[in-house]
Amino acid sequence: MSNTIQQHLYELEIYGFTVVENVLSTKEAHAMREVLIRCEKELGTDHKHRGTARHVSNLPTLDPIFFKTIDHPKTLPLLEHFLGTGLILGSLNSRIVTPGDGYQGLHSDIPAEMLNPVSPVMMNTVWLLDDFSPENGGTRVVPGTHKSGLVVPPEDMEVKHEVQPIAPAGSVIVFNGQTWHGGGANNSSANRHALFGHYRKRQLVFQIDPHDGFPPEWLDQLTDRQKELMRFNRGLGAPHAADSHLR
Repeated sequence: MSNTIQQHLYELEIYGFTVVENVLSTKEAHAMREVLIRCEKELGTDHKHRGTARHVSNLPTLDPIFFKTIDHPKTLPLLEHFLGTGLILGSLNSRIVTPGDGYQGLHSDIPAEMLNPVSPVMMNTVWLLDDFSPENGGTRVVPGTHKSGLVVPPEDMEVKHEVQPIAPAGSVIVFNGQTWHGGGANNSSANRHALFGHYRKRQLVFQIDPHDGFPPEWLDQLTDRQKELMRFNRGLGAPHAADSHLR
């Protein structure tokens, strides 16, 4: 195991999140952003989960440019460490924070009945397609809250130790799904674009099923590992439960 990967694993264990820089080149990140902008114009919806933003769902079915995020060698080993090699891509979506959008409420992505401070059932990746800063609404996280046993901050708690990573486009924020997080307020004059790759342990079903609407002609463009993560091993006609490939 490289020293770099070990450092990220330490940070995930202790803080509940880590920032991996230079995962995509600036050119790759900007090309992906341009495709996302087109997808948002055609299929975007208003998203109101604890805060306003634009949302584009099920990106693997919209353009092959997003495939490289699914099994990237700089991020997948971190996810496999916590979720095992049988993990699934629960969903790949985008949240676009527009000028004037306010703070998204801090929250965990894992329901209370599934919280497990020792072994999380979900992990998230945030793919930065723009430079992230406090001004344009970069994602906020609260270190250590992956072990709090709480889905959201108590109503009477003042959250004092929030972190808002500043990182360039092409970076990826990886975090334990139990870590409190939320989008920032966009006080800039431009949209802030990011992809959210949500991964789950193999026993769980998809959050958004990539089988639905996936163009058959794109199947051969997927790597074997991407097919495994989306449970396409048996093709598009297989049952859609996440572990149907085992039956």
